[in-house]
Amino acid sequence: MSTQEDHSGQARAEVFRALHQRTGIFVMPNPWDAGSARVLESLGFEALATTSAGLAYTLGKPDGHASITRDETLQNAHSIIMATRLPVSADLENGYGDEPANCAETILLAAKMGLSGGSIEDATGRPNDPIYPFEQAVERVKAAVEAVRSLPYPFTLTARAENLIYGRPDLADTIRRLEAFADAGADVLFAPGLKSREEIQAVVKAVHPRPVNVIMGLSGSSFSLDQLAELGVKRVSIGSSLARAAYGAFFRAAEEIRQKGTFSYADDAKPYAAMNSLFTNYDKKG
Repeated sequence: MSTQEDHSGQARAEVFRALHQRTGIFVMPNPWDAGSARVLESLGFEALATTSAGLAYTLGKPDGHASITRDETLQNAHSIIMATRLPVSADLENGYGDEPANCAETILLAAKMGLSGGSIEDATGRPNDPIYPFEQAVERVKAAVEAVRSLPYPFTLTARAENLIYGRPDLADTIRRLEAFADAGADVLFAPGLKSREEIQAVVKAVHPRPVNVIMGLSGSSFSLDQLAELGVKRVSIGSSLARAAYGAFFRAAEEIRQKGTFSYADDAKPYAAMNSLFTNYDKKG
C-alpha cells in the first residue's frame, strides 16, 4: 500500500470515528459491490458497510460462515473502498476462525486493506453450537481490541452478540456479553435481532456511553430514524436489505418476462443515461 493510500485510509478512519462522536444518529447502508457503493455515496450517505449476505448472493452462494472466505470478503471490501471516498466498515463474520488469534489477524488484514472499521461476532458458524461460550467470546474481542490498538489510526471495532438471531432469545445473556465486550475495549456494540423499544433501550443503557448499532430493514422492525435516535441509538445499518430489494425488483422483472411475455418493468428501471451519467461524473470528479 502506498503512502498516499495509507494517508487516505487514515483520513477516512478519522472521519468514521468522528461520526460516532458527534451528536445525533447516522445511517451506514450496506452496498454489495462497487457500483451500489457509488450510488449510495451519490445520495449523500456518510459511511458504508459491507454485507456478507449481499456478497454471497453476488457470488451465487448462500449466506453463512462456510460460504464466503476471508479473502473474498476483503477483496469485496477493497473494491468498495476504491470505488468511493467514504469510510467503509466490514462485516468480518467471526474473524474467520475460533481462536482469538484469528480475530486479531483478520483485523490487521482488514486495516491493511484500507478499511475504517469492522465487526467481530460471537457466532461460531456451527448450527449445532451456534454461539461461543461467554469467556471465549470475550477473549476473542480482547484479541481484536489489542490488534486495533497496535494500528497507527483509529480503526473502529464493533463487537456483535448474536444470540437473538440464532434461536437464543436470551436478552440478559446478550446484554452481559455486550457489557463485557465494551469493558474489553470494543468501540461499538451491536446485537442484531432487537425488536422492541424496551430491548433497544436496555442495550443502550447497559453499554452507555459506548455507541450502539441497530440493524433495520428486517421483517418485524419498523422504527424510524427519529424513533431510534430518541432511544439513544447512534448508528443504523441495514444488512442485506438493499441487496434483497434489488433482487426483488430483478425477480419481478424476470418473472414478468417468463410468465407474461411483457416488459413493462422497464418503465420503473433507472434510465440508462442516468446510470451512465452517475458513473461518468464520478470519474471526472475523481
